[in-house]
Amino acid sequence: MASERPLLIATPPGTSTPDDAPSPQPPAASLLPPAQPEPPLRADRLAFSVEVPDPFRPSRRGDDGPDPSASSQRERDVGDEESRGVVVGEPSAESVGNAIRTAKYSVLTFLPRNLFEQFRRLSYVYFLVITVLNQLPQVAVFGRGASVLPLAFVLFVTAVKDAYEDFRRHRSDRMENNRLASVLAPGTAGEFQPKKWKHIRVGDVVRVSSNETLPADMVLLATSDPTGVAHVQTVNLDGETNLKTRYAKQETQVRFSQSGDVAGILRCERPNRNIYGFQANLEIDGKRVSLGPSNIVLRGCELKNTTWAIGVVVYAGKETKVMLNNSGAPSKRSRLETQLNRETAILSIMLVGMCTTASVLAGIWLLNHRGQLEFTQFFREKDYTTGKNYNYYGVGMQIFITFLMAVIVYQVIIPISLYISMELVRLGQAYFMGADNDLYDKSSRSKFQCRALNINEDLGQIRYVFSDKTGTLTENKMMFQCASIRGVDYSSSKDIGGYSVVVGDYLWTPKMAVKTDPQLVKLLRDSGTNEEAKHVLEFFLVLAACNTIVPLVLDTRDYKQKLIDYQGESPDEQALAYAAASYGIVLVERTSGYIVIDVLGDRQRFDILGLHEFDSDRKRMSVIVGCPDKTVKLYVKGADSSMIGITNKSSDLDIVHATEAHLHKYSSLGLRTLVVGMCELSQSEFEEWQLAYGNASTAVLGRGNLLRSIAANIECNIHILGATGIEDKLQDGVPEAIESLRQAGIKVWILTGDKQETAISIGYSCKLLTNDMTQIVINNNSKESCQRTLVEAIATAKKLRAASSIDTLAPVLAPEASSITLSLIVDGNSLVYILETELQEELFKLATECSVVLCCRVAPLQKAGIVALIKNRTDDMTLAIGDGANDVSMIQMADVGVGISGQEGRQAVMASDFSMGQFRFLVPLLLVHGHWNYQRMAYMILYNFYKNATFVLVLFWYVLYTAFTLTTAITEWSSLLYTVLYTSLPTIVVGILDKDLSKATLLAYPKLYGSGQRDEKYNVNLFVLNMLEALWQSLVVFYLPYFAYRQSTIDMSSLGDLWALAPVIVVNMQLAMDIIRWNWIIHAFVWGTIAATTICLFVIDSIWFLPGYGAIFHIMGTGLFWLLLLIIVVTAMVPHFVFKAFTEHFRPNDIQIAREMEKFRNVNQANRSEIPMGGVS
Repeated sequence: MASERPLLIATPPGTSTPDDAPSPQPPAASLLPPAQPEPPLRADRLAFSVEVPDPFRPSRRGDDGPDPSASSQRERDVGDEESRGVVVGEPSAESVGNAIRTAKYSVLTFLPRNLFEQFRRLSYVYFLVITVLNQLPQVAVFGRGASVLPLAFVLFVTAVKDAYEDFRRHRSDRMENNRLASVLAPGTAGEFQPKKWKHIRVGDVVRVSSNETLPADMVLLATSDPTGVAHVQTVNLDGETNLKTRYAKQETQVRFSQSGDVAGILRCERPNRNIYGFQANLEIDGKRVSLGPSNIVLRGCELKNTTWAIGVVVYAGKETKVMLNNSGAPSKRSRLETQLNRETAILSIMLVGMCTTASVLAGIWLLNHRGQLEFTQFFREKDYTTGKNYNYYGVGMQIFITFLMAVIVYQVIIPISLYISMELVRLGQAYFMGADNDLYDKSSRSKFQCRALNINEDLGQIRYVFSDKTGTLTENKMMFQCASIRGVDYSSSKDIGGYSVVVGDYLWTPKMAVKTDPQLVKLLRDSGTNEEAKHVLEFFLVLAACNTIVPLVLDTRDYKQKLIDYQGESPDEQALAYAAASYGIVLVERTSGYIVIDVLGDRQRFDILGLHEFDSDRKRMSVIVGCPDKTVKLYVKGADSSMIGITNKSSDLDIVHATEAHLHKYSSLGLRTLVVGMCELSQSEFEEWQLAYGNASTAVLGRGNLLRSIAANIECNIHILGATGIEDKLQDGVPEAIESLRQAGIKVWILTGDKQETAISIGYSCKLLTNDMTQIVINNNSKESCQRTLVEAIATAKKLRAASSIDTLAPVLAPEASSITLSLIVDGNSLVYILETELQEELFKLATECSVVLCCRVAPLQKAGIVALIKNRTDDMTLAIGDGANDVSMIQMADVGVGISGQEGRQAVMASDFSMGQFRFLVPLLLVHGHWNYQRMAYMILYNFYKNATFVLVLFWYVLYTAFTLTTAITEWSSLLYTVLYTSLPTIVVGILDKDLSKATLLAYPKLYGSGQRDEKYNVNLFVLNMLEALWQSLVVFYLPYFAYRQSTIDMSSLGDLWALAPVIVVNMQLAMDIIRWNWIIHAFVWGTIAATTICLFVIDSIWFLPGYGAIFHIMGTGLFWLLLLIIVVTAMVPHFVFKAFTEHFRPNDIQIAREMEKFRNVNQANRSEIPMGGVS
């Protein structure tokens, strides 16, 4: 049965309960001892400061006691300025409303703001200037409407896309703001009325029912649970699906249960983004109650397993924490897009060169023919009635005007459609990546998500992968394996453990069974007979009590059978709770003030008197409990590095040494380890801690540091109870994935918070480390020792590298020397002295010499620092992959961030560029899709430059024969449609669908990935080669018709149609020659574009008011036209065909060799599958 003993005194008179610790149940009045005066300060091992100023309460003159110091006064002033006063139940008319707005535009601001954002691209500004120039009569080349069309089309398409996206945001905002909530009507006794979310104000008291979403950030006042407990799910806030426990203070819970309302003044900090922190005070009935993160529930959370909860709104609308955090990950640009600026600059120089050439030659022509200008009517118009020349401004001005006209004519050398084409290609690539079944995780039912469309091609150029361990390489499904208790190792044979608790007519069974040690089970059954058995019982009590686990009772098909599901924020805590339950120490209930543990059939109540949550500085957590025997104990668990230093070594020295040996053994097996300890507190020690803790918890300025200091002071002289070993199994396919990545030339670094032995063991398990590697370990505690170790390690690495090159002098030794590989192991303590000093350059030199780097005991910011170490010093592409909130900084620092949707929530996913379910999916993502994306995008960019340069050069050659007047034989509509319509669609389709190699080949030969790392498909040499091809093909397209029709009477419009159609056919034929895998869609777009161009020419020449009316029908009626088209295509393609055949036959690269292998493999398979046909009779 549960213990009926009263609770210990949790709060001396005049003080309040701690902020993060749940408020204990108030004892019966008859059991309260007489009031005791506040204890004086003592200089013993529990020396806490109780003089903590209240920054929310300004000092008053006339108060008894000494005047506050200047520093205390400053703290009060800062606190008043940074605080907010909220009157409970009285909404503030001055506060912001609860309406939210995630939309970017309104009806009035859409046009100017959208145009402003689009014109942030300099290329759009360039085309805008071109369009404006063409509106000037002196420099107009194309019709004013036609010149506006390309830019207007691009702007319109982008604006429609943005408008649709913003419309969806407006619709979502409207639905969100018009949702209804139950709000306490002012002046009524507990009467709640429906109210739209957007009308809720700070100070409103809101009632939320189970499974409802919270409309604003609220401080809990009361819940349906008598102890004030509420369970919330924060999946909409941080992506975590585990339930979180929040508490209403007992002062407000009791007040609401008695009178139906709560009145008071709440002072809290100003709105901020910290979703894990909150500091406030509530003045109620003349008493000041502290409030912390466990007392606030945030907008977007859902109330679960709680019938109702009532809270007061402290932050509303845009001031809520979820809205303040409503900003995406840092914007990233792909490497190809960055390199695109280089080629754009080269093309700009080409453009200026062509324009300068045309304008200078025009000036020379004017000087040579200045005596004939009077009669050159096509050049200059004259009003003979007045004698005024209004189309000639002198040679100098004419050169300038010709330059501007040339800029307009040759503008398409920089393709305006390229950016839209890249976005469409990336969208198509993202669709096919998401539809790939090889990237679908069946266990979690999670699909691959492309969250950043602008860096798809970067997946094909990765050289460094930085990976978290827990949850990324491992499953993050913890399973208790072994324990060391008071120096005795219990890791022998295991039995399938199963323990059930009888509650009335029901049988409660833990949801997960853990293998148990028979010897431990026997000791627990004899817990009252010997000292060893008592230590074992105490050990498992710590596992059951020292956590924040919430036990939930679930129904099963058998109505008498219930399952206990332990919900918690840490998988480690869940594993330890299930382990304790399997040994008969079952946590069955948790409230705000106590927990109930079934101890081998006896239900006992333990009062939670205080809780120090885990933090990265202390690396441990502790709980102060009032035990059924009226003793007060401190239960502690944490990392061995933080626990060994606070143990009572005077009496436990042998046990500490034995435990350390067992920890080393467990770590070597790849197990996660924790050390468990306890100490019994005297009444005076407990009261002193509680007084200091109560005062510190009411502070707002520096509350966190005060609480950490108090925790560190109480957590000393701990008696070691033992240690635990928890297995976190590797995910399926991790060793094979790492091996494939290494063969692809990708260096894999592991960055983990585990201890060194555990990290090394996992390194061997996943085949990152091998026995033939030479390990360099850096594990130092000072800057000087780190520097000395780094220098020695660099020297060692150079010697080994020198030995590996000995094969050129002594071939006999080559096999042994060439196999030398280095691995570097660095711990977090050393990184503290390295990353913040000049030593990081030495670490970089050493790390780049090593094939494998493994960093252990690293903090989240250190992970980001390691990524920056490589990213800022090399041009190599980096990828970071992780699954937890501690990986967010690393993911955002890397060029490409990948989030694993695992057990630690979705913070990493929400901050990532791509998300998936398993680490092994990294292989098809990089080696297959990354390779395809890079090859396609690189080819598409170069092809766009090539096809536009071909067309522009045709226009340039024509100018040389028209007195440099910038007239064109090609109609203005054909010129403008060439880049937008005639040649854009095929390259988009090819960029989405073409595959240079099959998936099977790319996975079978990981080294093929190296082409992207070496920039083989996009570099300056290829750009120059494409420009040379454009030059040759433009000469062929222009001069063959020129010489063929030179002596004929054909008009320029007819010849212009030939010059408009021939480049389209030529560039599409070159595209067809480069396509590897044809399908009906590619066939339709490549050949359909040529047909569409012909149809457009028919339509344009059929409009009677346009120049060249009927020209196409005249020239296409002759056989010479068709013969010229054939000769042009063949002649233009010869160099490309010869170069392609020569390189693939005599100097093939890896991809071309693999492609030939595929061809022969397919031929051989086809030959083997041939069925001989019988003769026809």
